[in-house]
Amino acid sequence: MIFLKVSKATDRGKVRESNEDACAFIPPDTYVVADGMGGYAAGEVASAMLVDVFAEMFSDAVHECGEKALLHAVQAANSKILCAAAANEARKGMGTTVVALQYRENAAYWAHVGDSRLYLLRKGVLRRLTRDHSFVQDLVERGSITEEEARNHPKKNLLTRAVGVEEKLVVDTGSFTPEEGDIFLLCSDGLTNMVGEAAIRETLQGESADKARTLVELALLAGGLDNITAIVVECDERG
Repeated sequence: MIFLKVSKATDRGKVRESNEDACAFIPPDTYVVADGMGGYAAGEVASAMLVDVFAEMFSDAVHECGEKALLHAVQAANSKILCAAAANEARKGMGTTVVALQYRENAAYWAHVGDSRLYLLRKGVLRRLTRDHSFVQDLVERGSITEEEARNHPKKNLLTRAVGVEEKLVVDTGSFTPEEGDIFLLCSDGLTNMVGEAAIRETLQGESADKARTLVELALLAGGLDNITAIVVECDERG
């Protein structure tokens, strides 16, 4: 039997006036991080709306599970945010990223839009399972800049895809077989823009009782220039 240990943490950081990130563990098996965007607190509204949609769809123990279910949840949130923006001029253009994970005994599923990320640490190797939908990621893939340069690029916050911005939304999804000892990290770019992957790997491999909070504290120590959110899911075999 696989036992899951979950930690989550969020912080508005040292610069932003409010926290436009939202996150949740939705029992029994769904985890979600959203990073909102838009002026006049609209980003907070968009990310909260997305998490609310996930809670409505996945809080029942007998809910559907899998890539299709996650895809439908993201599409439902997309429609809800678009409608809310159309009804309120102050919220026009609001949107949010999303990275979501569902974990079952023999399978794990994920969905993703934007530049929030899902990582998997397995046997000491840290893998990024999602691809950022961003201007700088396109530059990295063309070889124009390095990953390190992307973290400090002036256009690092420019997304090429987000939830709640357009009616037609392409959602990346995937699945894999989880193993004992796997550690998953869902996080907003407020973490990955401040903390390198080597430090993330070291923290996930470490003995901290609250790895999510430790990661957030590292981002704050590095400057905390954005909202910071992390959910860490650790898989151990018991019994």
